[in-house]
Amino acid sequence: MSESLGTDPVKALILLTGEWSIRLLILTLAVTPLRQWLNMPKLLRYRRMLGLYTWFYVNLHFLVVLTYLFAWDWRIAQEELLERPYIVVGFLAWLLLLPLGLSSNNRAVRALGRNWRKVHKLIYVIALLAWVHVFWQVRSSYFDAVLYGALILLLFYPRLKKVYETR
Repeated sequence: MSESLGTDPVKALILLTGEWSIRLLILTLAVTPLRQWLNMPKLLRYRRMLGLYTWFYVNLHFLVVLTYLFAWDWRIAQEELLERPYIVVGFLAWLLLLPLGLSSNNRAVRALGRNWRKVHKLIYVIALLAWVHVFWQVRSSYFDAVLYGALILLLFYPRLKKVYETR
């Protein structure tokens, strides 16, 4: 690998894990609409795997922040949370994602029964929080934040349309 993490490797690592987290989240959300739009039911097989990749990267992002930004010092964490509201939003998204990751195995699906779907609908709130997390920390170019937001809205559209049609 010829690429380096540059002059600020901590920042680069935080950005890299965060970018892959939201990309994988969007890709996971894209499975169902793509399956319908492309008439490819086999795509559904990959949704859980993509969701678990998302969960892995979000946890990795969180661990990198805890380790290299907060140094596992709760006073530093408290200061950062007060100064940077996007961290609070990101933390909330992580908290909401925990039950999804923990319930993404066959045993948990069986144990939760119908409630499994209700728990996994949190993904929509998580996606919005993740987008706000990205948007609030933009310093120069809003391109990625706007792109992520547009993709999330595009992926939400068929779901929202379905909800309003059933009313």
